[in-house]
Amino acid sequence: MLNQLGLPTLIHKLSNKLRKQLTSIQRANRFVWQATPRWTVVNIALVLLQGLLPLGVLYLTKLIVDQLSVGMTTQPPDRIWVQLLPLLLISGGITLMITASQVVADLVRTAQGEKVTDHMQGVLYAKAIEVDLEHYESSRYYDILERARQEAPYRPTQILAHLTQFGQSSVSLLAMVGLLLSLHWGIAGILFVSAIPAMMVRVRYANRLYQWDRQNTALERQAYYRGWLLSNGRNAKEVRLFNLGHYFLQQFHTIRQKIYRDRLSIAVRWSIESLLAKGMASVFVFAVYGFIVYQTVHGVMRLGDLVLCHQALRRGQDALNGVISNMTALYEDNLFLQNLSEFLELQPRVVEPIVPQPMPTPMRSGIVFKNVDFQYGETSRKALRQINLRIKPGETIALVGENGSGKTTLIKLLCRLYDPTSGCITVDGVDLKKVSVVDLRRQISVIFQDYAKYYLTAQDNIRLGNLESEPDSSQITQAAHHSGAHEVIQTLPQQYDTVLGKWFENGEELSIGQWQKIALARAFVRDSQLIILDEPSSAMDPKAESELFQHFRRLIKDQAAVLISHRLSTVKMADYIYVMEHGKIVEHGKHADLIELGGTYAHLFETQAQHYR
Repeated sequence: MLNQLGLPTLIHKLSNKLRKQLTSIQRANRFVWQATPRWTVVNIALVLLQGLLPLGVLYLTKLIVDQLSVGMTTQPPDRIWVQLLPLLLISGGITLMITASQVVADLVRTAQGEKVTDHMQGVLYAKAIEVDLEHYESSRYYDILERARQEAPYRPTQILAHLTQFGQSSVSLLAMVGLLLSLHWGIAGILFVSAIPAMMVRVRYANRLYQWDRQNTALERQAYYRGWLLSNGRNAKEVRLFNLGHYFLQQFHTIRQKIYRDRLSIAVRWSIESLLAKGMASVFVFAVYGFIVYQTVHGVMRLGDLVLCHQALRRGQDALNGVISNMTALYEDNLFLQNLSEFLELQPRVVEPIVPQPMPTPMRSGIVFKNVDFQYGETSRKALRQINLRIKPGETIALVGENGSGKTTLIKLLCRLYDPTSGCITVDGVDLKKVSVVDLRRQISVIFQDYAKYYLTAQDNIRLGNLESEPDSSQITQAAHHSGAHEVIQTLPQQYDTVLGKWFENGEELSIGQWQKIALARAFVRDSQLIILDEPSSAMDPKAESELFQHFRRLIKDQAAVLISHRLSTVKMADYIYVMEHGKIVEHGKHADLIELGGTYAHLFETQAQHYR
């Protein structure tokens, strides 16, 4: 009969759920232990101490009341006082210990919380740099990241606090239950029964809030995005010129108002259910109070027993509420900790080979794309189709095509930021997947069209291209000379020690073209076999661009180079040119051969040339 009702299946599901809960809590505790092992030991000792000390105060109170109730009718006041004084002194000493332990516990938890928060931020950032670039093309990833970013800084610390309070309340509860059982077994039973409704309400509330949070992460991110548009410097000019401030502000308020209404609705419902549950608990507790008063009036209990039972019941109820509150809070924490676990469990698709082959140094035959196809994860459209090309050592090739033709995607595959969907890329006949990712990328210098601006010193901006170079080294200055950045840096107040950008004090902002020269220097400072320039001169005037590439050809020597540019006057300097359309190579050859062919490249070159006649 039980099997027909599916009881084994239900038990299996509950056990799996409990196992996941315990696994998540263990993981959170592991984070805490890794961050602060010593503080954790101190915290555990304080939990035990704070749980047991109130029991001593309570028992001493019973002894004092019993001594008074008996002595006041049989002994003189001085005699009673002499007997009570040691009990009062001990009680006062324990009270001072309780106060001191609370102060020390607050200090310990503050110190531990800071350390755990810093540790978790580090865990989050460490995982972020492991995540494949492909994840950044997915809106789902941003939802996962946002939820993890919200939970990581404080959730493990909160779990620790709830575990601490749970342990402390459990110790106190066991002590109070022991006292109540010594008086009457039924009182302890009613104490537990009265707490069940509140626990059920809290668990339901935690589930509702968790489900709402997951369903509305994208909405939260939309509100954050409007706030970012209103407050970041990148968009400040357009927001003011097009008078977009009030428009985005209104959208922000509309989104936040919806979030507020939904959250308030959940909170109101929880408050009503909680009030009913706590009302039921109060009825049970007052019934117990009536029972113990009745027992005392009829001489079953002594006056000290009445005080002890009253205090034990009150403190037992507080302890039980603490146990249940922290237990349900742990359940809620565990639900939300799954958001962090979801992020930490993301698996990379670009993986290191188990036994990596050495990166050929120097390259001999070069890099070959053979029948390479590629499509991004969330689309069925192929970004690259049947790509076949070769990059020989010491050769400069150019990729030409309209925006969206697949040029930058091809470069991302070459740097192994992605792996091909089909086909292969080899270096001297070795598949890139068999070469260590770190070793491969160490041999590539690249500047993308959307290069990064680091709000650090000019020297650090360049050195980031090769962290093996020493600060103040000639490599940095030489790279700046090669890119044209040296002349820009010489005009800055502290020259190479000047902080770039306006985020920090005494920072100096650069023009787009000047930032581009800094980024080029970052590519040139790297001692690599392949240099890739993706629209490296888009912010330069034609004269500066021509000088750059004349110098570039002399600079690269034995390096292979890949050049992407819309200015075909520059592209014609390349040894070999590939023309791309809709993810395919439609033409390839030398500049003169492609002009003679009279195809896409010749048409593009002639169109641009008309502007210079």
